[in-house]
Amino acid sequence: MTSSTEYPSRTTFQLRELVARGFQFLHPRDARGELAAVVGVRAHHAVIDVVRLHDEDDAVAMRMPADEVNVLSPSRFSWRRRGPATSVLEELLELPDDRIA
Repeated sequence: MTSSTEYPSRTTFQLRELVARGFQFLHPRDARGELAAVVGVRAHHAVIDVVRLHDEDDAVAMRMPADEVNVLSPSRFSWRRRGPATSVLEELLELPDDRIA
């Protein structure tokens, strides 16, 4: 029998699509050195898109103006979703590239 871990998950495919679209990813660690989240950022046109994945069931993504000072905790954003990673990533991938949501 083949293990399901041998096949990439939907989230893995979605993350690969984000990389193909120009997202750059960081992997911040906590004080013990354990992975705290996976954070992706892409600046394009007049916006910045940020996605933060804590686990398969907890992800948040935002689109904000390019002049936002704090991209990890913005005071302004035009689009924001929180929920399971596959749902949040799917909506992020559906956003148009050429304008603010």
